[in-house]
Amino acid sequence: MQILKLDPRALKDNPDDTRRSKSSPQSDALLLATIKAVGIIQPPVASPETGGGNGYVIQAGHRRVRQAIAAGFDEIEVIVVEAANDNGAMRSMIENIAREPLNPVDQWRGIERLVALGWTEEAIGVALTLPVRQIRKLRLLANVLPAMLDQMALGDMPREQELRTIASASLDEQREVWKARKPKKGQTASWWEIAKALSKERMFAKDASFGDDLAAAYGIEWVEDLFAPADEDGRYTTNIEGFLGAQQEWMTSNLPKNGKIVEVNNWGQPELPKKAERVYGKPSKSDHVAIYVDRAGKVQSVAFRMPEERKASRNGVSGAVGDGSAHDGRIVDPPKSRPDVTQKGHDIIGDFRTDALHEALGRAPVEDDMLMALLVLAFAGLNVRVDSGANDTAFEQKRFKRHAARLIGDDGKIAYDMETLRVAARSMLISVLSCRRGMSNSGVVSRIAGNAIGADSFLPNMGTEDFLNCLSRQALEAAAKEAKVLPRQKVRETRSALIDHFRDGHFVHPAALFAPTPDDVAELVKHAELQDREDEDATADGERTDVIGDAEAGAGETDCEADDLHEIPKQDRDEHGAPEQQHAYGIAAE
Repeated sequence: MQILKLDPRALKDNPDDTRRSKSSPQSDALLLATIKAVGIIQPPVASPETGGGNGYVIQAGHRRVRQAIAAGFDEIEVIVVEAANDNGAMRSMIENIAREPLNPVDQWRGIERLVALGWTEEAIGVALTLPVRQIRKLRLLANVLPAMLDQMALGDMPREQELRTIASASLDEQREVWKARKPKKGQTASWWEIAKALSKERMFAKDASFGDDLAAAYGIEWVEDLFAPADEDGRYTTNIEGFLGAQQEWMTSNLPKNGKIVEVNNWGQPELPKKAERVYGKPSKSDHVAIYVDRAGKVQSVAFRMPEERKASRNGVSGAVGDGSAHDGRIVDPPKSRPDVTQKGHDIIGDFRTDALHEALGRAPVEDDMLMALLVLAFAGLNVRVDSGANDTAFEQKRFKRHAARLIGDDGKIAYDMETLRVAARSMLISVLSCRRGMSNSGVVSRIAGNAIGADSFLPNMGTEDFLNCLSRQALEAAAKEAKVLPRQKVRETRSALIDHFRDGHFVHPAALFAPTPDDVAELVKHAELQDREDEDATADGERTDVIGDAEAGAGETDCEADDLHEIPKQDRDEHGAPEQQHAYGIAAE
């Protein structure tokens, strides 16, 4: 690199200059005034001419050279560097982007020049710090009318979808639409109207059920969508009538035995025959199939079922197919015998059984293992519904019966060993307790249970991309500090460093530990204290009622009632003189 004094008129413009759009007269006048006042502060960059010439080609500073000529300078200082392999295309583009943002049209021209020199889209994106999607969007401009490009060069850019629609149309169609909708001078273009006028309905080859023979018969020509994903069939046609006709002919030729071609209604649903019932489950052999073309042009099919046909008998009375003969058309039901117990009787039996069961549970001695077994059996009741977290489904007693069946013998009595009871109890708790968010969440009791049995040691490694994507910058930096990993400048780099660090390790976020928070525990304890106060209030109300009742009945108490009271043994009375049996019933009732 060297600095030379050269005549600005002898410098040649670079044919690969990125900035092609003309600068505004105001900016040129400002630059000229600055050069006249203080000269050129930053010298232009030039390189020796290649291909046998002895001149110099401008690499950066075209405007400075032009304004120096306008200012009447005979010589200016120029930084001379060696010519690059791409004739300075990438250097020119980076230099222009750094000084003043290029308009999208100039960016596209520079990108196309780099692609022609062998640069890939990914490499260009890395060099210019642009996403590949933006580079592909700019490359759509290659199919745009030049008059539209001039409008876009002024900074009036359409949206990506509108640009795709415009670029997919032919130049003749773009020219006609632009002639009708060209904006006035100084106004922006209505790109959505232009895109709407150029848009055409497409039918894609991936939705076609017919083959190439029908496509040729109906005059269908497939057009390749250059902007479709690489792993998809992007061919399409705008011959809508031909496409739908080929689909109809294919359905007619491939109609199944019980099939029927139907139309679609205004909502895009098939119009089934009258009285037909659509089958949403697995169809049977006797069901029918309705075939139709949906709004996207794809062949669809649904199963439907027709009601049973009725045939008339000899005397004119109709009967269902497969039924027995009917003498007068009326259905004769067999006489019903009266059950031994009516429904009301079963209700009474249910009340009696429930009261007896609750009393036995409140008073009868029950061993610990039997109590655990009854706990397992209770979850298998018909009135139990648990939103389980075992497999993200809500199930009822059918799922619990398999746990209860392990504890029942062939004679219907509870028969088990302690190992079987432990397995059943563990299985039942697994089905019931859940920490998943939603209806299956068991609340703070599941966290207390997990903390009690040391479930923290069973938590998996959370140092994965799926979980770390859910953490904020502060949380990631805190985790990195705890793991002694240096936080990076970007969040995704810090996340990648943590993933690599915990790839062979084990990371558990503090928020995932089972230990409940003090607020959750206080909320749970508050419910117990509230229940105790309600029980005390109920007991106090009962004692006041008993005192009032005794005072009212004391004057009229008969000698016979007193004698009955004295007949109760002292050991069966409590400290207040009430029978112990009545006190036990009170506890069971509570």
